Amino acid sequence: MVDKILRSDCIVLDKQLQTKKDVIDYMANHLYHGNYINDKEKFIIDINKREKESPTNMGNLIAIPHAKSSTVKRPVMMYLRTDKDITDNDGQKLRSFFMIAVPESGLDEHLKIISKLATYLMDENLIKNLLSAETPYEILDIFNYKAVESGDSSNNQNKGLIVGITGCPTGIAHTFMAKKALEEAGQELGYEVKIETHGAIGVENKLTKEDIKRAEYVIIACDREVQTSRFIGKKVLQKKVADAKNVSLAKNLIINAENGMAKEIKPGGKTLEDSKEILQGSEKKGIYKHLMNGVSEMIPFVVIGGIGIAIAFMFGIFASDPTHETYNPIAGFFGQLGGDSAFKLFIPILAGFIAKSIAGRQGFAPAMIAGFMAVIGGSGFLGGMVAGFATGYIALGVMKITENLPDVLKGVNAVLICPLLIAFTSGAIMFFVVNTPASWLNEALQSWLQSMSGTNKVLLGAILAGMMASDMGGPINKTASAFGLAMFSSNVFEPSAALMVGGMVPPLAIALAMLIFKNKFTKEERKSALPTAIMGASFITEGAIPFAAADPLRMIPANIIGSCIGGAICMSLDITLMAPHGGIFVIPFACSAPVAYIACILAGTVITTLIIGITKPTIKSGSGEVEVLGA
Repeated sequence: MVDKILRSDCIVLDKQLQTKKDVIDYMANHLYHGNYINDKEKFIIDINKREKESPTNMGNLIAIPHAKSSTVKRPVMMYLRTDKDITDNDGQKLRSFFMIAVPESGLDEHLKIISKLATYLMDENLIKNLLSAETPYEILDIFNYKAVESGDSSNNQNKGLIVGITGCPTGIAHTFMAKKALEEAGQELGYEVKIETHGAIGVENKLTKEDIKRAEYVIIACDREVQTSRFIGKKVLQKKVADAKNVSLAKNLIINAENGMAKEIKPGGKTLEDSKEILQGSEKKGIYKHLMNGVSEMIPFVVIGGIGIAIAFMFGIFASDPTHETYNPIAGFFGQLGGDSAFKLFIPILAGFIAKSIAGRQGFAPAMIAGFMAVIGGSGFLGGMVAGFATGYIALGVMKITENLPDVLKGVNAVLICPLLIAFTSGAIMFFVVNTPASWLNEALQSWLQSMSGTNKVLLGAILAGMMASDMGGPINKTASAFGLAMFSSNVFEPSAALMVGGMVPPLAIALAMLIFKNKFTKEERKSALPTAIMGASFITEGAIPFAAADPLRMIPANIIGSCIGGAICMSLDITLMAPHGGIFVIPFACSAPVAYIACILAGTVITTLIIGITKPTIKSGSGEVEVLGA
């Protein structure tokens, strides 16, 4: 019960507050802005009324201010930990505060929650862990574990079916991590779970009409466009894929759905596609999501193009040129496949799918045309991005302007009027405004990188690789990748090599650390050593995320340091990589110095592994307790 009403958005750690009154006011304000109560002032009055009847201090630095109140929309428990002990009016020191809010009609529920929480708080280890936890998700894990240990978990109940969809922009790691987390969380909470994935190879485990009909809730943790009109009549909760990347987060989503945050889509009303407010609440799609949609669709073209060119070069620099004396038909085939076809398509594809993410189908074809104009005009990756965003928002404007056309013109609007207006406008912007300055900027960047030497080149390699390892698939990682792709489109291939080093080192190093330093990892963690190594070898940095999330202060710096060193060595050796994705599978064909490149990856991996071994605490055999070495 306690683990069901405590959510990550209601956990605040190390807040600077001076008195218990300050704490109550802050927590009430937090619940009000979280839409758990509808009248902050009245709720504070109800809390203080209960405090006057008898103080809610429990000893062990803990207080449980609570109230039944007509202002409460749904039962909730909030946890707040102050940055230091505060002294109450009765002289007791306090640091951990649990605020319980229950609707006025919920007498039995109110008493059960307080009773169960009080029972949990008799566990000295639990209290100690509350004070040492570093993130809200650690707090959730503490109570989830306690619920299972006490037999209070609902995992033996059959509460029905939850269906869901997961998908990340690249469709590789986060997609399947979220699927697994939702499945495990649902089982722990007593649900049967079926998750449809929208990955790099398409839709898998597709939900049937019968699945959807049976479902109690639909949870969509997806950063891609999905067909959602099939869920009309169901209670739907949609979040980012990152909101379901581990079991604690996924459990939080399911509990939120149970507590009314899943919105039912009414038949005949707005579908999820029609209503951004219903679909995502306060979350915005944002520029980042549109860009990643374009990048994810572009990557196969980049990989095929780069490998095709690299194989053609194996026969000689000019072996793919029919007019040259060294021409080889096999080289000609790979040169045409890679350089003349796939390589020239990836920027139009980038632009097209950015615009499609913004405006749907109407933006796609005009953006492809504008993207190809970027290729012709020499503005490259930067021009392709501008083409995608400009065309997408132009398409939105044109569709708005033409939505009230006379009926006689509506038949040709979608196939003639809109496409022409959008294409002419975006094309003019590319031709007259964007291509010339963007082309100049591309050439300047290319010249700058090619002229770099010594310390500057080493520093750039370290920075790029370190960015890849810093958030393992997050915004910093994607920013570095975008820079590498921009240089790749300008035929500068050294940054791509450093970036792949930075992406491969973290999961490879963690896998190696699990083999060498077995006493630093739990038995369950060690079971994932092989999958983590495979993900690292395949350049799927996200394989390191579960370990970094569990111990961020040790793992993330270790990942960054090793990656920086590997990336710096790589750039200092002028190693190029003509396929910016694929890991070990592309190194033999696309790398200018495969053996030296593998040595760079191994150097970073070994350094990160050693840092993990030195800094990570030892796990005592037979217990979940951690003994910090050197503490």
